[in-house]
Amino acid sequence: MARPEKEAAVAELKQRIQDNEVAILTKYVGINVAQVTELRRLMREAGVDFKVYKNTLATIALRELGLEGAVPFMEGPTAWAFSKDPVAPAKILKDFRKQADVVGMTGGIVSGRVVGRDRLQALADLPSVDQLRAQVVGVIAMPLRNLVGALSALPRNLANVVDQIRKQKEEEAQAA
Repeated sequence: MARPEKEAAVAELKQRIQDNEVAILTKYVGINVAQVTELRRLMREAGVDFKVYKNTLATIALRELGLEGAVPFMEGPTAWAFSKDPVAPAKILKDFRKQADVVGMTGGIVSGRVVGRDRLQALADLPSVDQLRAQVVGVIAMPLRNLVGALSALPRNLANVVDQIRKQKEEEAQAA
């Protein structure tokens, strides 16, 4: 690779790390072509960029960004997953590991901080952004549903009281 191409690759990696909420380093030794294709498809559908950089160039980029702590995570062929959603790539990689146990998260960078595999696993266990939104909407909607139920019960209860009063008056009129 010519020097300008190497400099461009380093600059590209630095930009991706800075522009995304998460950058996860993954091992993918021993994965077959069909599995790589499937993993890339899953990443693409989730809006995750998945790319391989040479470790020597990645080391330069990490040092220039002051993220040297991530260098030990690069052993052998390493792919990078970049996303603005910090949960999506971690979930995909965790789930994909069930199909190909050779693929695994080794470490990463979340919000500009180097994190280990354990933190990424914890991230993968969190609900997705869409699930969190749905839960928030449910929490907000529940009191409103209860209010609507209570308000709709008022006219019904009033009608029952009026009907009881009417029946009582009729009974009094018949008794008299």
